[in-house]
Amino acid sequence: MVSILFDNDIKWDNYLHFGTRQFFKEKAFIYKQGTLGDGFYYLQKGLIKVTTTTIVGNDRLLNIALPGQLLGVQAMDHKSHFTTATAVKDSILYFFSFERFEKLMNLQPSLLNTFIRTVIHKMHILADKIYLDTLLPEQQLARILLNICYEFKNSEVPLSQQDLVKCTGLNRITIYKILKQWKEENVLEIQGKKYIIRNPDVLKKLLG
Repeated sequence: MVSILFDNDIKWDNYLHFGTRQFFKEKAFIYKQGTLGDGFYYLQKGLIKVTTTTIVGNDRLLNIALPGQLLGVQAMDHKSHFTTATAVKDSILYFFSFERFEKLMNLQPSLLNTFIRTVIHKMHILADKIYLDTLLPEQQLARILLNICYEFKNSEVPLSQQDLVKCTGLNRITIYKILKQWKEENVLEIQGKKYIIRNPDVLKKLLG
């Protein structure tokens, strides 16, 4: 069950001058659940995790945002955010207010359809989370790695083991054992702070 984002269909670097450059240190909040939305963000550099807080106060991971992706688009209807975005490492983002985005749409009307598809996909992530919570740790990790591969249309996952621990909530030993087994089975290759998925079919089989 793999989802595909459409953020990369738009060359956002061409439109960054419409946004405001902002820097967030590790563990800083980009926005919090319940706060009023007044625009969206484009992640240029860094790593962001998107979570939601349940009624009993537990945080659940919904998405891992990598450079080139959008954040906060669900609140473009001038309503409150129903997720929280937190910097996993020092990050650079561009903020697009409603007014600035409207000007951009007037200049580039063709961007609207792609943007709408992105918003729809972000909503699907919330529904998919119900499915993700029923998976075993190795299935959760397989799904995350496959999603990133499909989103960026290549086999490289630019996340370190520490990044995966911070983002997923799985403990370090569990992730280490799973990745070690996959490396021995030639499912993936570890190159510094990134993973090369060599046999995605094995990961797909884990998800049934």
